[in-house]
Amino acid sequence: MASKTGARKNTIFYIAILAGCFVVGVGGGLTPIGKRIDNLGYDVLTNYASAISAASLKTSAVVVAIDEETLRKQHGMRNVRQILAGALDQLKEAGPRVVAIDVLLADPTEEADDARLGASLLATRKLILPCELIGNKWEDPLPLFKGSAPLGHVHLDDPENSVDGVNRQIPLEKKGGGNRRWALSLEAFSAFKGQPIVESTSDANLQIGSTVIPEPLEMSGRPMWVRYLPEGTIPKISVLEIANNRERIHDSVVFLGITALSAAHDRLTNSYDVSVPGVEVHAQAFETMELGHFMMRAHSVYVLIICVAFTIAAGLIFVFVPGWWAYGVDVLLLAAAFWIPLQAFRQDIVFPFFAPISVAWLASASAATFQYFFVRRQLRTSESEKSRYQQAIHWVAHEMRTPLTAIQGSSEIMTRYKLPEEKGKQLSEMINSESKRLARMIQTFLDVERLADGQIELKKESFAAGDVVEACLKRVRPIAERKSIQIFLDTPVKAELTGDRELMEYAFYNLLTNAVKYSPAETEIHVGSELLNGELRLSVRDQGIGMDAQELKSIFKKFYRTKKAEASGEVGTGIGLSIVEQIVTHHHGRMEVASEPGKGSCFTIIVSASNPKVPPAAENPADSHNAETFNR
Repeated sequence: MASKTGARKNTIFYIAILAGCFVVGVGGGLTPIGKRIDNLGYDVLTNYASAISAASLKTSAVVVAIDEETLRKQHGMRNVRQILAGALDQLKEAGPRVVAIDVLLADPTEEADDARLGASLLATRKLILPCELIGNKWEDPLPLFKGSAPLGHVHLDDPENSVDGVNRQIPLEKKGGGNRRWALSLEAFSAFKGQPIVESTSDANLQIGSTVIPEPLEMSGRPMWVRYLPEGTIPKISVLEIANNRERIHDSVVFLGITALSAAHDRLTNSYDVSVPGVEVHAQAFETMELGHFMMRAHSVYVLIICVAFTIAAGLIFVFVPGWWAYGVDVLLLAAAFWIPLQAFRQDIVFPFFAPISVAWLASASAATFQYFFVRRQLRTSESEKSRYQQAIHWVAHEMRTPLTAIQGSSEIMTRYKLPEEKGKQLSEMINSESKRLARMIQTFLDVERLADGQIELKKESFAAGDVVEACLKRVRPIAERKSIQIFLDTPVKAELTGDRELMEYAFYNLLTNAVKYSPAETEIHVGSELLNGELRLSVRDQGIGMDAQELKSIFKKFYRTKKAEASGEVGTGIGLSIVEQIVTHHHGRMEVASEPGKGSCFTIIVSASNPKVPPAAENPADSHNAETFNR
């Protein structure tokens, strides 16, 4: 029973540790550090995938850049509208399919410059103009520029991944001022395909022609993952070089904007850790739609299922796989924690790294550590049990020596000599008595061992405590005689006990023999009893070697012996008092010990008791004043 209880506690503790690893791993994935690691994993996979496929890509987008050289030669930002007008006029000759402008045109400048730009904008085919949400108000282009061109917002904010300052998503929609605007790149893609943007009524997807953009509507702004292509994949042409690149610009989607470091206010870092201007981010978002490289975040339920599976697998590996094989199998589990996000990425699913990997590592490390120390503890327990049984056998051998000696001696006398009938009868009775005593001793030992392991139930019988005390005093008489020790019964024992008489007799007898064993010759031992509030206090007080406070703390531990007891020369194993305590405890009682070095000890058994059912016979008047004395 005890071993089963211990195993159950170990199992519960083991499960609790693994559950803690699961909670820490999954919870850590929600922290800024966890998100940074997830983002880093996404960037690594993006670099890996792009390095394989980018060489064969032919993009439809072209970035026409108002760069540092353009501003230097055309007198800076104060002439930006003249620069835009000139660029649009040259683009008209190149014949792009769509032109998306990423330069805000909400404020008026020189009238002549605005008029020229307005004329150029009206002459541009399939033009997308920019707008921006400030607070709850849209800043649109001036009516002079607006015409019938569709508007696309230029926001590149990425709230969910702002922990590391890297842009990985763009919001496809922005709402404010009672209006909803699509992203500049989305409007450009719609114009490129010649198809309207259609919202699905059954799910959160957007559809443009045959292209379906899967986006979670429950997330604010419909964020779309941008599958950044390596730098240089999308052509970047300076406004000054439009004439020399007409062939590349023809039938393309042109994103016209400022790339100069001194003028661009929307430079961001991409997944390659490269700083890029906002106009290039719009071009990259367009190519994500054009190539159909849409990424979806893994559903949190699936992430939790994988983490639970890793936790359970790690726990089972170190329980059922033996030895070093467990570590080999666990390596495969850890490899799977890295392999799953990689395979998910190949299926266009963004699967977090931190949660499954940390859960797998924590659960594996905890399971391995627990099992290591658990096995070591089992080994120590096994060695302790082996030592305990060896010492128990020694104890049994020692306890059996007395009856065996009596049996052997008597039988030898009867065999060797022709004895008178009376003497032969006495020896036969002694052999019979000692053999029965030996049988009881063996059975008591076995019962105590089984009792300690929870394999036996106590007998439930009523018996007189006085009979137990009297029987034990008679048995201890020969031992006390050899040392001239007197035993006094200070008060008659008048109480009824319920339990196992043989075990209680063994417990009290052990206290008496210990008192005799560790008491000097010609001293006294006093046995006292008191029935109070339904409890019997049965004590044995000697004038022996005694113990200090530190020794009292360990006196009931198995095989513990005090230094003075070992130095006394008395044979012992230290198991007796441990058995006494077990017997008393199983009778729902307790032990009390009072001792002082050099002045003796007092051991008290306290158990539930009741008044005797049959009143005892009247006592001898002389005994009412003098305690019963056993002169051994």
